[in-house]
Amino acid sequence: MSTTTPAAVARRTDDASDKGKTTIDETVVAKVAGIAAREVTGVHGLGGGAARAIGALRNVVNSKDLTQGVSVEVGDTQVAADITIVAEYPAPLQDVADGVRASVAQAIETIVGMEVAEINVTINDVHIEDDDDDETKESRVQ
Repeated sequence: MSTTTPAAVARRTDDASDKGKTTIDETVVAKVAGIAAREVTGVHGLGGGAARAIGALRNVVNSKDLTQGVSVEVGDTQVAADITIVAEYPAPLQDVADGVRASVAQAIETIVGMEVAEINVTINDVHIEDDDDDETKESRVQ
């Protein structure tokens, strides 16, 4: 039987049922938020530079961390989330951030069933399609 610390568990009690209590792990809330954020048009990826580098290594071994770039704080009835994203160029950054907030809030409220207190979005980079095509560029020298 595994034990979890109180900080690692989302506490939600179904008052309508006298047959038991539902407990949702905090990592599940973070995963739901991460999936919802990735679905937003204009989001290239989640996480800061170091997190993305580790994520690239995970991708090599076919292991994806859906909570990368997501931090959640879960109370008895509310969730606060901090999401760090890389936006696609030339997507309007405010629109992308608003879309992330709306998508994550809807997912947490619908799937997890908890109220959202706040969602902070940090855009720490802009992805330019040409950045991925470095090896296909023609050399200037021979």
